[in-house]
Amino acid sequence: MIDIRQFPCLSDNYGYLVRDAATGAVATIDTPDAEAIDAALAREGWRLTHILNTHWHPDHAGGNVALKERWGCRVIGPRGEAAKIPGLDAAVGEGDIVALGRSRACVHDTPGHTLGHIIYHFPDDKAAFVGDTIFALGCGRLFEGTPGQMWSSLSKIAALPPETLLYCAHEYTQSNARFALTVDPENPALAARAAEIAELRRRGAPTVPTSVDDELQTNPFLRAQDPGVQRAVGLSGADPVAVFAEVRRRKDNFK
Repeated sequence: MIDIRQFPCLSDNYGYLVRDAATGAVATIDTPDAEAIDAALAREGWRLTHILNTHWHPDHAGGNVALKERWGCRVIGPRGEAAKIPGLDAAVGEGDIVALGRSRACVHDTPGHTLGHIIYHFPDDKAAFVGDTIFALGCGRLFEGTPGQMWSSLSKIAALPPETLLYCAHEYTQSNARFALTVDPENPALAARAAEIAELRRRGAPTVPTSVDDELQTNPFLRAQDPGVQRAVGLSGADPVAVFAEVRRRKDNFK
């Protein structure tokens, strides 16, 4: 069993602390803000033992060195970006298992946002820490990868058990909802979810985590095979990679 603590940091990031209940081992998923992570540790009375990086971007690995110097923690990160992860102790990739005390995380390669991006799936706890690969109603920009790579990565996440909670790294959901309605306008589940999200944000409440099931029903980036999405982007019957690429192109230019 793991205990999870979520907290906002920087302008729109979320930080996550994950604690193995059996041993007290504690990981931070990425290091967007070392001071915010230290404050969260202090609130809980926890000691940091691990850093689990999803990718190299500074708002995900920028606090590695400061936290490692303070806590002497072990830094684990993506094999494909080993040279870019500050303070890296162990590089992992597809099929590897990361031990956090007695808890186990399965590592999956999810290139697209960056070429070496990985996610950490704790199957026994029905939780996955997905970095910038998928967001609630969205997905990461393709800074380094191709549409084909990102579609494959998203399909890997979509194949996780539907009850799996997805802990995304940013609070982008309200903007994502506005865009999603432009490419999936016939989806009643999306319309209902957009209204729920607007109310959550009105109250200042987080919209993360989300679930695989909710994303399958409402995230247009997972719905490239849906006829309604295909019609909306003028690509009825097209290959899903082409549909995904067009949805991503439109999101990149959405105001």
